[in-house]
Amino acid sequence: MWSLAWPWALLALPLPFLFRYLLPEAKGLEEAGLRVPSMAGFSTLRDRSGAEKMLNWRFWVAVLAWLLLVVAAARPERIGDELDVPVAGRNLMLAVDLSGSMDQKDFELGGRRVDRLTATKAVASDFIVRREGDRIGLILFGERAYLQVPLTLDRETVKVLLLEAFINLAGEKTAIGDAITLAVRRIHEQEESQGEQVLVLLTDGANTAGEVEPLKAAELAQQIGLRIYTIGIGAEQLDVSSLAGGRRRINPSADLDEDALTAIAQLTGGRYFRATDTASLQDIYKLLDELEPVEEPESGFRPVKSYYAWPLGLAVGLVALLCVVALLQRFLLQRRAEALTGVG
Repeated sequence: MWSLAWPWALLALPLPFLFRYLLPEAKGLEEAGLRVPSMAGFSTLRDRSGAEKMLNWRFWVAVLAWLLLVVAAARPERIGDELDVPVAGRNLMLAVDLSGSMDQKDFELGGRRVDRLTATKAVASDFIVRREGDRIGLILFGERAYLQVPLTLDRETVKVLLLEAFINLAGEKTAIGDAITLAVRRIHEQEESQGEQVLVLLTDGANTAGEVEPLKAAELAQQIGLRIYTIGIGAEQLDVSSLAGGRRRINPSADLDEDALTAIAQLTGGRYFRATDTASLQDIYKLLDELEPVEEPESGFRPVKSYYAWPLGLAVGLVALLCVVALLQRFLLQRRAEALTGVG
């Protein structure tokens, strides 16, 4: 759809004609501007039809240039179709435990028993795909914490690198405090850190390694406004074979430090969740979507492209043409006048 940004500029169209009829005419010169000894050489100037035609041609070119200037002043523009523009989301870091205990096969996925990390990958991948507009980063931790993906809008890359992670990649122990500290440092270094800052930390154990205590790291997170949601993963009961040939029931999550995870979440304004199976883990990530909703795109935006430069350029070109023609005509008249003064 075409439109004019400043349509009121069209009111200037009749101004030259108003000036032409309202202003008084210039008085003629009392004396001739050129004295010649003879009139014989002026016989070629008696037919004025050619000059009148040239004057008429220049007049219409000037009118066209003025019209183009006024149209350019009105700023013609083309308005595109309505678009949905995603708004800036939050900084969302995911910290996933890769310690040796994540190899425990106490989850089910697709009708088969899988280890905790495999279930985490499947559920967290869907969560990542849904976070359109958020800048997502990935931290993998075990005995040490590593930044696998810095904060980025490329959700597909985060998903692929999460799926490529494997158990014991970062060591067998668990450094929860170091993982939180790394998230704090990376978010604090971001230039766009004024919005929401969220860390989702998933682990199945207690802090057994690292240089920073989890609660101390949580205090640092609180200072920069980083909200931490902690997820304790692992079944509460599991039937295993005994040495006597029978079956016995154990708690595979005995090492999970729920008190520490709860304290971390509460200190930073987040929440602690307990995932005992794949279904509950899926519910937790859906609840995270509700607690930290994706920003809805703003509708009603229409791209606007301005085209005022085209009529402006044409008008300048026509004015330049008139100036060249005027200078050329003046030059020819001077040459003719010089020739006429020599008649005699």
